[in-house]
Amino acid sequence: MYTVLAGGVGAARFLRGLTQVVPAEEIVAIVNVGDDLTRLGLRICPDLDSITYWLAGVVHPEQQWGRAQESHVVAGELERFGHEPWFTLGDRDLATHLHRSLRLSQGASLSTVTAEVTRAFGLDLRLLPATDDPVETRITTADGRDLHFQEYWVRERGRPEVRGVRLQGAATARPAPGVVEAIVDADVVLVAPSNPVVSIGTILEVPGIREALATTPAPVVGVSPIVGGEVVRGMAHRLLPAVGAEVSARGVASHYREWLDGWVLDERDAEQASEVRSLGLSCAVTDTMMDEVTVAADLARTCLHLAGVAS
Repeated sequence: MYTVLAGGVGAARFLRGLTQVVPAEEIVAIVNVGDDLTRLGLRICPDLDSITYWLAGVVHPEQQWGRAQESHVVAGELERFGHEPWFTLGDRDLATHLHRSLRLSQGASLSTVTAEVTRAFGLDLRLLPATDDPVETRITTADGRDLHFQEYWVRERGRPEVRGVRLQGAATARPAPGVVEAIVDADVVLVAPSNPVVSIGTILEVPGIREALATTPAPVVGVSPIVGGEVVRGMAHRLLPAVGAEVSARGVASHYREWLDGWVLDERDAEQASEVRSLGLSCAVTDTMMDEVTVAADLARTCLHLAGVAS
């Protein structure tokens, strides 16, 4: 079993490559749900949906999230009624949220609904929400505001200075069914190049998951989300200092080293390989910019080779 800790777009691109290398039905992705929110009465799960749309081949090619060939008729009509358009949902995308919200209202768990959605899109791998319990990532800004992550990132466009990040509800959350087992029983655990604070970090805040990573007999190998000293996508450079981590490939490796065994760097950070090894980690250097599926597949092979797992 190939278990992957996953955020949004970076994880989706990595998983697209991994499915070219190993059987999809042997892959389990544990996905961040701290970004989830309720909007207009609908439960929206951005990371789960981005991964689903990418792997199903229906993602918007320019945005890299949402649905391809999307329209926004409903969003336009909602503005007529005075609804603020800061978080816009496309018409095709709405169907996923309507189904999820209906099933949750009927008592189904998020894990159950996620399996229904992935099956409807023809995916063979398993997507597991990190938890079925209600949690949300909250951002404390320098001006004293407490914002939902989507308010910070989408509405505020990530501009406010960040003083703190927390996963609200984490103290009472439990890993979703199968999550701990997927880590403990894995042949290898892979950490996708997702945001270390609000994707991987929020997964780790669910009680029991960090402990499972620290005790699993499986090798744990990750891919740096920092390339050439810069984030590939998102706002990790604004958030890493808030948790005391350096914005660099070696900085993220150090942030993870309590439970990490190996780290893959981009070629532009090759000079940091010796510093990563000085942390007690194995290290490999390759092209990590997954614009093409062939590059993503080669990256997945590099991770498996570093972990000592045949593909």
